[in-house]
Amino acid sequence: MEYSYPIDISWSQEEMVDVVNFLSAVEAAYESKVEAQEISDLYQRFKRVVPGKAEENNIYKEFKNVSGYDGYIVVKAMKEELTNEYPNSISIKTK
Repeated sequence: MEYSYPIDISWSQEEMVDVVNFLSAVEAAYESKVEAQEISDLYQRFKRVVPGKAEENNIYKEFKNVSGYDGYIVVKAMKEELTNEYPNSISIKTK
């Protein structure tokens, strides 16, 4: 699928890479699977770029509109998985 990732042109190149890497992991969680710890690490870098909840939700909404993938659902699954003693991969099943 081809679409563009929601980015802010005021971000540095490194910040853009951090956001795109996180959104790529969200995509991977839907298309295959991603380790919960990897999602967590990428999410932490994403949150350094997008610290506010409102902006985070706007990016999720924009990304979902172009891709159909919901970052909120992946982050929620990641947080739940990381509460397990032995966290597994995240794989979001769609209907």
